[in-house]
Amino acid sequence: MAKKEVSLLGKDILDISSLTRDEIDLILNTALKMKRIMKSGCKKIDALRGKSVITLFYEASTRTRTSFESAGKYLGADVVNINTASSSVTKGECLKDTILVLENMDCDAVVMRTPLEGAAVYAAKVGKPVIINAGDGAHAHPSQALLDLFTLCEKGLKDLQGKKITIVGDILYSRVARSNIAMWKKFDADIHVCGPMTLLPHDIETLGVKVDKNIEDALRDAEVVDVLRIQLERQKHGLFPSAREYSRQYGVNDERLKLCKPNVVVLHPGPMNRGLEISYGVGYSDNAAIRTQVNNGVAVRMALLYLTLNGGETVENIN
Repeated sequence: MAKKEVSLLGKDILDISSLTRDEIDLILNTALKMKRIMKSGCKKIDALRGKSVITLFYEASTRTRTSFESAGKYLGADVVNINTASSSVTKGECLKDTILVLENMDCDAVVMRTPLEGAAVYAAKVGKPVIINAGDGAHAHPSQALLDLFTLCEKGLKDLQGKKITIVGDILYSRVARSNIAMWKKFDADIHVCGPMTLLPHDIETLGVKVDKNIEDALRDAEVVDVLRIQLERQKHGLFPSAREYSRQYGVNDERLKLCKPNVVVLHPGPMNRGLEISYGVGYSDNAAIRTQVNNGVAVRMALLYLTLNGGETVENIN
């Protein structure tokens, strides 16, 4: 029986669980071609000419919002950014009405970030535009997980089966952690997590990860270390004694990095709290792929917009 052709045309990108391995492979292969286009010196192509993309962010963002905006413009789409602080949201407009307003403006895709888990799923149900989840509360951040996987592939980690990957930090509030765990489980990685018990979900082990109580055990022989930002803006209840105490017990520094495999890849979704969850030395080390992640974010988000809004034409045929 012939293998069914994989297509993401018109598909909402809501979380990692809803993506198949074939769809993930398609996104990564397309991102590789998009990165070549980025490096070719011709950043403006007409692949999405006539398409409109709106970014709708209810939370602050630099990397995600700017990379989606850049991705859309590089592909020739018309991109409009909505600042919710000066939109009808401040007048009480609900999410459903906002999505329907954008739909009636013939918007093709909405890239949205909200503090509410499930808001992107809801938006996909009530409106016709393609919805790309750029982060909903502590639930999901699929494009971050895709760019992290793309980065690991570039670093030579194309087969994650049995590879020890350690996530360190604020997992309780982290949509990045949840999306990366879902992604890396699809590829049978050996996932470890470490952080203060107050920053670990009570059901964390049900996600199929191993919990290490001290940072040394977590980092020993790790091939990937994903350092999470301590989300100080979300913490209202004193979940650890002090920044200094957190850094002493859980900070990823030069000495602790020596416990990992020599070619360990260090990831961080940014922005970094240098001197808190990650030292200056590690953040700028040869093992750090943090700036590569930023660059790859544009390529992966180009792939997502291209595949969901065009989908039928091969990248090689783009003029």
